[in-house]
Amino acid sequence: MADPTVDAASEAVDDGSDEPDIPAIDLPSDAFGAVLDALDDRDPNEPIRFEGFAVARADTAAAGEYCLDPTGADPRTGLSERDLHEALADRAAAVTDWYVFERAVGEFGPRRAFLRWIEDADGETVAARYAALAEGIERAWGELKITATVTDRGERRYDVRHAADAGVPVGDLDAYEDPLDARDIVSLDAKGRYRPLKTAPSLAGGWVFPDLGPRDAYEAIETVYPATVVNWYREREGELDVSHWRETMARQSGIYGVVKTWDRGEGHEHVNWVAEACCDDSQCLKRREWQYDEGTDLDVDGGDGLFPCREPCSVVVSAARKWTRLESERPRTYEFELTPSEKEQVEDIIDAVADGRINEIREADTKEGANRYRARFLRAKLFDDEGNFGGVPTDPDGEE
Repeated sequence: MADPTVDAASEAVDDGSDEPDIPAIDLPSDAFGAVLDALDDRDPNEPIRFEGFAVARADTAAAGEYCLDPTGADPRTGLSERDLHEALADRAAAVTDWYVFERAVGEFGPRRAFLRWIEDADGETVAARYAALAEGIERAWGELKITATVTDRGERRYDVRHAADAGVPVGDLDAYEDPLDARDIVSLDAKGRYRPLKTAPSLAGGWVFPDLGPRDAYEAIETVYPATVVNWYREREGELDVSHWRETMARQSGIYGVVKTWDRGEGHEHVNWVAEACCDDSQCLKRREWQYDEGTDLDVDGGDGLFPCREPCSVVVSAARKWTRLESERPRTYEFELTPSEKEQVEDIIDAVADGRINEIREADTKEGANRYRARFLRAKLFDDEGNFGGVPTDPDGEE
C-alpha cells in the first residue's frame, strides 16, 4: 500500500473561477481504509460519490481492481489499490470530507445536520469550506460561540465557549475536555444562582472546550442547551411536533391541574400575558412556536431565536399556576395620592425589575426612577409602620 501520509495538497484549477485553493490535506490511512471497506460492502460498479468524482470496484476486472469516475466521460479503470490511493491522495480534501461526515459523524440525523450547518456543507463546495475552516468558521448558538477548524488530515476540531469570551486566550479561561462537564457549567449563573431555565440568556462565561471532535462538540452543545439541536432539526425536516397551550394545560394534574381552570378573557388575553412575561427574547433564547391552540395564534411576538420552542415549558407552567391563583382573587379599589413624578417612578420601578435592569442603575444616578435611594425615599414617605403603601391596608375589612 502507498505511504498514507502522501502530501495531498489539491489546488484549484486555473479556469478563471473564483474557487479558492484547498489547503494542503494529507490522506489519512483511516480515511483510505474506510473507502476500501465501504467499497467491499457495495456491489461492483456501485460507486461511492465524493464532490465531483466517484469510486467503485470494477465488475469484470481482476479482484482488487478499482474504477475512478465509472459513470463519467473519462473513467479510469483497472486501478490497483496503490493506484487508487495515489488517485485519492490528489483528491484528499473531498475524501476526508466524506470520511468525516460518513464515518466520524455518522448517522443521518440531528448531529450530522447540525455539524454540516456549522460549515454550510449543503451550500458551499469542499474547496470553499476547507479554505474557510483553515481560518476558522464561527457560528452562534444561543449565547455560545462555536469555532470549527480543520487539521492537515481533514479532521474537524471545535472550540465551544461563551460568546462574551470571544478572542480570550484559552489559557485565560477554565478549559474542559469532557463534554459532560457542561452540566456543572450551566447550572449556575454568573452570580451563583441556580438556573431553572437552561435556555435563559443567563449563561455564565469564563470557560472553554478548546479542542473537541465532532461527536463531543455536539454532546457539549446539547448539554448546554438540551434538545435545541434536535428540535431545530425536526423543524428543518418539517416534523416539529408542537403542543399548544390548551393541549399542554389539559395534560396538567396534581397541583398544576388548577391551570386548566384559567381560560377566561376576551381573546385569551391571559395567555398573551404569560407569553409576554416568559417567552420574550430577553427571558428565553428559544423562538416560541406554540400558540393558544392549533387554530388560534397569540398576539405577542414569539422571538427571534435560532431554535424553536415546541410547547410551554415547566417554567411557564409553574408561573401560570401561580398566576391562576392570583388572578382568581376578587379585584378591589384602592385609593392613593401620588404626585405625577411618583406615579412615573412606580412605573419605572416595575419596568426595571421586569427587564432585569436593577443592577445597571447606579446608586448616584437619582434621575432614574428605579434608583435605590429614590425607591427608599418613596418608601419612607408613603409606607406606614405596618408596611402598607399609602397607609392603605391590603384587606381593610380583615377579609382573607
